[in-house]
Amino acid sequence: MTTESSERSGLAWFLKGMRGIFSLPALILMTSYVGFSAFAVEAGLTRGQAVAMTLGIWALPAQMILVGSMLGGANIAASFLAVTLSSIRMMPMVASIVPEMRTKKTPLPVLLFLSHFIAITSWVFASLNLRHVPRERRVAFFAGFGITLTCTNALIVGVSFGVVSQFPPVVAGALFMLTPVYFISSIWASAAQPVVRIAFVIGIVSGPALALVAPQFDVLLAGIGGGTVAYLIDRYRRKRGSGRGAA
Repeated sequence: MTTESSERSGLAWFLKGMRGIFSLPALILMTSYVGFSAFAVEAGLTRGQAVAMTLGIWALPAQMILVGSMLGGANIAASFLAVTLSSIRMMPMVASIVPEMRTKKTPLPVLLFLSHFIAITSWVFASLNLRHVPRERRVAFFAGFGITLTCTNALIVGVSFGVVSQFPPVVAGALFMLTPVYFISSIWASAAQPVVRIAFVIGIVSGPALALVAPQFDVLLAGIGGGTVAYLIDRYRRKRGSGRGAA
């Protein structure tokens, strides 16, 4: 294959990835960013700050944490730590997706750059679609989706910033709540291993209870505790299955 035809093929897969923004997950996320615009307006942010936050952080929960910290009067160090701890949850997603895109010829800086665009929506999209893309074209395919989705949502924030101030609070809240509804359904649908669904169920059940018992640590306890219990249950299930097979 000549260099020209190779570049053309890479561009074709980039454009194919771009078309992913018309998928249901991407459309729901775009709608949720309209809700974020309303929250940013109420928090007193400027249009430029809201757009820069979308491009720079690119994780809606982390953006909400940052705005909430600002409203609560937290200092810069505390806000930085809160956003950092929230974004650490993306590391397993990066660790699972990047090896699926990487080839021996893929430059490391390209992978590091694309890792910025890995959030829940792009992770679910990649988990469902990368297997159907030739390995040497997966970088272009994911780049087309991730970059386009991020820039489109930044544009949505910029355009809707002045409009959402006219929305009733209940409307803005409803738009924003579409995101957790989608996250719940998409993570369940994309779970390839039983342990993921076990952890998911434990987290859903224990989360509200822990919010009453330890409201400041409920997410941390539900995440670490639920994941640990799910791992132990799955390990027991596997051992029991292996024992039956041996018998």
